[in-house]
Amino acid sequence: MSKIKTCVSLYSLQDEYLNKRMNLEDIFKFLAENSVEGIEILPDQMLHNTPHPSEETLAEWDRLVNTYKLKPVCADVFLNTNLYKNRELTKRECVDLLIDEIKLANRLGIRLIRLVSMVPAFVIEPLISYCEKYDVTIALEIHAGLAFDVPKTQEFIDEMRRVNSPYVGLVIDTGIFCRRLPRVMANYCKHLGTNQKVIDYINDIFAKGSDPRKVYLENGGNFPEDLKKLVKNDADLFFAQFADGYENLPYSVLDEYMPYIKHFHFKLFEMTETGEEYSMNFKEILQYLHEKGYEGYVSTEYEGNRWVLPGHPMVEKEQVIAHQKLLHKCIKELESLEV
Repeated sequence: MSKIKTCVSLYSLQDEYLNKRMNLEDIFKFLAENSVEGIEILPDQMLHNTPHPSEETLAEWDRLVNTYKLKPVCADVFLNTNLYKNRELTKRECVDLLIDEIKLANRLGIRLIRLVSMVPAFVIEPLISYCEKYDVTIALEIHAGLAFDVPKTQEFIDEMRRVNSPYVGLVIDTGIFCRRLPRVMANYCKHLGTNQKVIDYINDIFAKGSDPRKVYLENGGNFPEDLKKLVKNDADLFFAQFADGYENLPYSVLDEYMPYIKHFHFKLFEMTETGEEYSMNFKEILQYLHEKGYEGYVSTEYEGNRWVLPGHPMVEKEQVIAHQKLLHKCIKELESLEV
């Protein structure tokens, strides 16, 4: 029996929330009606005055959780070290901010905090005693473009291994497993004026089993000369630069990190009419996790909303539910193979 569980990041419905088509209760109701198991929330996006929401806000959160029976799984936390114009936060200020986030997560019934990529490693040791006291794990997000070969990511991983606490780990974003460039991103950039030859060049990199970031790094961090010749305008440049935010790594890159992985962001850019995600093979990813004995949550995180063409409808709700159906189908198939 697979012990992989699914949830939805409310980041996936941010446009519905921002433009007031849905409030927080609408979102809870929508997810509950569609048999979603758990939720992941960005507190500073949807809970006013985070990390110090009012008692009224907290009481409303309690009511929503109790009414709709959704499991609070993860809180996405950002550490804004550039909060002030004239200086970066001190180490003490960084730690104090995250202590407040740990306390809030505990109050919300959440036992996991995803730290955004590039959070400095020095926060780990002074936070451990608070993680233990409030039973909240902190985990750094390994995100496409900021994955395992980035020095700050490795610094966090090295410190995580050194302290060796069950309260410190990693969150993996599956944008590191793109087998094709997201089509919605290419279409959006084409609308801006990106030349099809530039798009074809990047698509060909993926078709050869590589990714733009790897190719650029092999070229000293620069565009290859044949790509430079294709870049004719700002739209071409934007597309070529942004394309290195999608990686094409083998699943085996996770082998050594599995003991530390606490959670997955199952990135979603475009569910197709065939019921598959255009850029990633989630059946393969789930098969890998199942074989490794992963028992945590995998969270739908829709980011195709940033690439919706002008004049086209926002389809956050439809994409989220289609993705959840795909995940449930794949997990059920894995379970049937065990019989």
